[in-house]
Amino acid sequence: MNTSPLSKQSLPLAEPRAVRSCHLADLASIYEPDINLCIIEREPELEIERFVHSLLAAAKPFEVARAIRFEHFDGRDLLPAAYRETVVERDAWRRDVVRLTALFCDLFEVESVGLRLRLLDKPMCPRFHTDFVTARMVCTYGGHGTEWLPEHAVDRRRLGAGAGGMPDETSGLIRNTAALNQLPPYAIALMKGERWEGNEGRGTVHRSPHITEGENVRRLLLTLDLI
Repeated sequence: MNTSPLSKQSLPLAEPRAVRSCHLADLASIYEPDINLCIIEREPELEIERFVHSLLAAAKPFEVARAIRFEHFDGRDLLPAAYRETVVERDAWRRDVVRLTALFCDLFEVESVGLRLRLLDKPMCPRFHTDFVTARMVCTYGGHGTEWLPEHAVDRRRLGAGAGGMPDETSGLIRNTAALNQLPPYAIALMKGERWEGNEGRGTVHRSPHITEGENVRRLLLTLDLI
């Protein structure tokens, strides 16, 4: 009797999982089929911390969104004009944004990316969701980081309309509240979205940080998307 081996494509994918590391090279693990989130934790430079602290204390909320070609990108015009003065702390932060953009472009071998920079004073996406993108890099400069759920702690049937209008905490979406995770400030997070080939229905489940009443919600959020 003739038999044919199962192809790799016919084998069920392992449950999506996250990778935590302190090494930038581990961002490449996003190419593994069962990885949908890479988190690189890092300690910020003192100059960056000082600048971000002063910006969060003084600046009004703003948003910058643009497609950029990396070879022409130096980050000098990302901030509102009042905060573009040449200071060591500002330039240290600007160089970090350029560094993250270079990492993203190199990892995916692209020359152009979609960049958004937001200074937020309220949650932007308060409900757990997945992104309809191929991949997204996220970094919160100061303030609370993005919250995310590991696969065993989420009921994906309750995402979006499946929640029936109920809050995440009561809809049944969160299977284990103790497993809820939060990205540390300044960490680099690389998330697979729903448009990554073979990752449909497996995008990273995340939301803006859940804030209690009266808590400081200001944060500087950088996101980079494949376009």
